[in-house]
This record gives sequence, C-alpha cells and structure tokens, in this order.
Amino acid sequence: MEGIIEIFEAFNLKETFTVFMVLFAVIDIVGNIPIVINLRKKVGHIQSGKASIIAGVIMIVFLFFGQRLLNLIGIDVKSFAVAGSFILFFIALEMILGITLYKEDEDEAINATVFPIAFPLIAGPGSLTTLLSLRAQYDWINIIVAIILNVILIFVVLKTSTKIERVIGKNGIKIIQKVFGVILLAIAVKLFASNIKLLFV
Repeated sequence: MEGIIEIFEAFNLKETFTVFMVLFAVIDIVGNIPIVINLRKKVGHIQSGKASIIAGVIMIVFLFFGQRLLNLIGIDVKSFAVAGSFILFFIALEMILGITLYKEDEDEAINATVFPIAFPLIAGPGSLTTLLSLRAQYDWINIIVAIILNVILIFVVLKTSTKIERVIGKNGIKIIQKVFGVILLAIAVKLFASNIKLLFV
C-alpha cells in the first residue's frame, strides 16, 4: 500500500508532459508517415496495434534494464545522458535542416510490423538512448506514463497514416518535423547542461 502511495506522490503531470514531448519528437512518428506508407505499398498490411505494443514493451524493458547493461560495461547514467544529448542534438539537426547524418541499411524486411516499424523506426537507438538520459532526470512513473501515451498516439498515427498525409500534406509534415526539431534541439542543450556539470562534481 505504501508503495502505491509513493508512486502516486512521484507522479508529476508537468514531468510526464515534458517526457512525452521529448519522446514524441525523437520517435517522430508523424515525420515517418511517408516511410510507413511506402512500407505498406511494399509488404502490404502492417499490424498497427502489434507494432505499437512491441515498441512500447522494448522501451519499457530498456528503461529498467538498460542501466544494468551500462553498469556491466562500466558506464554511469550521467555519462550516458550526456552522450544521449549529443544524439538528440544530431537528430534535431536532421529534422530542422532536412539532412541525413545516419543512413540505415535499406534491406526489405519480411515482417514490416516488427522490423523496421516497431524496431528501429519507433523503438530505435535515438528513443532508447533518450529513455536512459531521461531516467537520469525524471521519475520512472512519469516516463512509463509518457511511453504509454506515445504508444497510443503511435497506434492512432499508424492506423490513419494515409489519411493524415492526405490532410496535412507533405509540406505540412515537413513543417511539423522542423518545429519539433527546434524543440528537440532545446531539450538536447538542457539535457547536456544539466548532466555535464554533475560529471565534474
């Protein structure tokens, strides 16, 4: 009973919203709509619910066990958070400038629902690194709620991706990418500034 009370006390709506926005910007599911539509054309039906749930499970598991993995290789969370801020910085630059700094292999997947939709499109290196970076700054319950909210939103976007692209248009998607790119850039700077000083304490 005390544990449940502690969880409720730790829950913070402002923190949850901040984490939600960070993950939403990093995952960039709206900006990835053209990729999703192209995959649908290539492989046919994509199970939106399955892809969203698998991605959510990957993110939650990494949130709790990613730190142990780091400990095994002798890296502390603060150092990882600083490294994560650099990744966020470069992802933001890609979104704002419309450039590609990192290009993945374009081998066609047999099951597009799991790969590459769930991983690495949704739960990719950027979002997983971000989760551990956020863990260094925010309470786990707020991050979990933010992940669940993102998973719900991802499901909706995947389910209605064709309609969204038709309504917003390609230019609309590009504008959204740039706006969230600027937000992500600011978050990367804040994350770097708040963790770099702790490394020298």
